[in-house]
Amino acid sequence: MKTLKYPFTLQSIKELHAGDGVRLSGTIYTGRDRLHKFMAEGGELPVDLHNAALFHCGPVVVREDQGWRVKAAGPTTSIREEPYMAKVIASHGVRVIIGKGGMGQATLDACKRYGCIYLQATGGAAALLARGIKKVDDVYFLDEFGATEAMWKLEADSLDLVVGMDTYGCNLYAEVRRSSFQKMEEVLKCESYKNKKLRNQLNTGSW
Repeated sequence: MKTLKYPFTLQSIKELHAGDGVRLSGTIYTGRDRLHKFMAEGGELPVDLHNAALFHCGPVVVREDQGWRVKAAGPTTSIREEPYMAKVIASHGVRVIIGKGGMGQATLDACKRYGCIYLQATGGAAALLARGIKKVDDVYFLDEFGATEAMWKLEADSLDLVVGMDTYGCNLYAEVRRSSFQKMEEVLKCESYKNKKLRNQLNTGSW
């Protein structure tokens, strides 16, 4: 397990490769569809995302005393942000994307060209991931976008993630897909052979 701490510099993320386990700590920002569209269309942000992490997440956040507390932090399916992600990486200098399910070729190319990594968070473990969020520092666009689509500034402490896409153009999801298809072809060939052998046995009566 490798450690990654904010600010997420180009040098630090270049040390990571697809398949590596990562324990991340420090400032992260959440963003879903409305924020990504806003950024891609040139909307002005109240924060600098250079060397920052963008978490594809609509956290469940409740008021507590004078602040907020994250109750659940499940990752959003990242492919929804594919139309915007490459432009966001290029224009804002984002170094780390956190999400679920991987992204497309345009994002992979942008990660390689501009220096960014995609980290896989565990789907279906929103409450567990929330334990790794120690503090809510601020929130932006709450009135404009609503709580789920707002941009939350969070303080993470030891979030366990896996590198899905690195700065070298390696894509863990593509590797898994290729391996899965290869195994499927091997199984189908085996089944085809068994079926052919069975047909011959039936035709010849050789049991």
